[in-house]
Amino acid sequence: MDLETLFASSSRPANVGLFCDCFPPVMDGVSVCMQNYAYWMQKKVGGTFVVTPNVPGADYASLPYKVLDYFSVPVPFRHPYVTGIAEIDPSFLARVSKIEFKIVHAHCPFTSGLAAMRIARNRRIPLVATFHSKYRDDFARVLPEAAVKAVVKLIVEFYERADLVWVPQESVIDVIREYGYKGEVEVMDNGSDLVADYPEKFFVDARNRLGIAPGEFVLLFVGQHIWEKNPRLIIEALAKIPDVQFRMFFAGNGYAASAMKELVSERGLDSKVTFLGTITDRARLTDYYAASDLFLFPSLYDNAPLVVREAAALHSPSVMARGATASTIIDDGRNGFLVDNDPDCLARLLRELIADPDRVRRVGLQASKTLVRSWEDCVGEVLDRYNVLLKSWGLPLIEKM
Repeated sequence: MDLETLFASSSRPANVGLFCDCFPPVMDGVSVCMQNYAYWMQKKVGGTFVVTPNVPGADYASLPYKVLDYFSVPVPFRHPYVTGIAEIDPSFLARVSKIEFKIVHAHCPFTSGLAAMRIARNRRIPLVATFHSKYRDDFARVLPEAAVKAVVKLIVEFYERADLVWVPQESVIDVIREYGYKGEVEVMDNGSDLVADYPEKFFVDARNRLGIAPGEFVLLFVGQHIWEKNPRLIIEALAKIPDVQFRMFFAGNGYAASAMKELVSERGLDSKVTFLGTITDRARLTDYYAASDLFLFPSLYDNAPLVVREAAALHSPSVMARGATASTIIDDGRNGFLVDNDPDCLARLLRELIADPDRVRRVGLQASKTLVRSWEDCVGEVLDRYNVLLKSWGLPLIEKM
C-alpha cells in the first residue's frame, strides 16, 4: 500500500507539512530551521505537521505542533543521522492519510523530500523545496565519483520537479546552479531565535555561569566536527600563537571529533582548548555564544550557517574563510572578519584581534545589527509567499489565527 491509494479521504485539518530527514534530537542548522518553522507556523496559523524519520528515544509529545515520524535506519558513517522510507511504514501511512495539507515544504531532497513530492502530486497541492546544504560534499567523502554524479543528478531532478525552489542566501544560488539546476530560484532568509536585546549583565552572568574570568579572551566554534568545516585551520593557527592567552571551545560532534582532539594534543593545546560535545540545551549554548569574544567558522562546506547569525545575536563576530559560499554576508572589518584559508594568515589575524578587544566588540555589535533577523519575522514572510503560490493555483489560502 502506498501514499496514492491511501489519500482517498482526509479528516484532520491541516495547513502546512514540513518534511526533513533531520529533526531534534539530531541537531544541525537544518534541524534548528525546522524547529523554528514549525513553532512559528503553529503559532501563527495552526495545523502544522513535521514529517521526519524516527529518532530512537525522541519524545515529541510536549511540542505545540505535531510530528509524524516513520521507520528509520542509521545513515552509514554519519552518526547520529537517520533515514528511512515513509511508504514502508504502515503506521505512518495510516496517520498521514488522514491529513489534508494545503501545501508541503521539503527541506531535504532525499527520503522525506520524496514523500513530500508524492503527497503534493497525489493531493494536487504545491511543493516548496529549500536547497540547504552542499550535498555533493557529503557523498564525495564516502562514494566513488561516478556514484556522486548520479546522486547529484537525482538531487537536481528533485528540485526541477518542485513548484517553488528556495535557497537561504544569495550566494547559494551559485551552488545550486553549479549542481546543474537551471530553473527559477528565490532567496528566503533564515532567522535566529536569539534576537533579544541582551543587557550587559547577561554577558557577565554567562561568563560567571561557565567559569570564565573577566577579561579572558574566548574563541568559539559550534558545528559538526567534520573536516569539511575546516577545524584543522583553526587548530593549526592556534598552535602558531603559543604566547597569546585565550580559551577555545569546540561545541558539537562528528566523525572527525577524535582526530581533532588528537591534533589538539599533538600541537600542545590541551590547556587552552576544550571540547564540549553536542549541546542540545539552547540556554547553555546561548551562554557560550554570550561568553565568546570571537566566533571561528572558516568552513568551506556550509551554504548559510545559522550559527554565524546566532553568534552575531550575542555580539560575537565571526571569522570566516575568504571566498567561501557562507562568508558572503560578511563585510570584512565591519560586521565580521575574512581570512585566507591558511594557518599563518589566521594566526596573524587572531593575534591582532586578541590584542584589540575593543575593535572586536565594535564589530560584534555591528554584526548583531546587520546579520540577525527573527524567526517570527522570517516565518511571517514564508507564509505570505505560500499564499502567493496557493493563490496562483486557485487554492484556499492559509489564514492566520
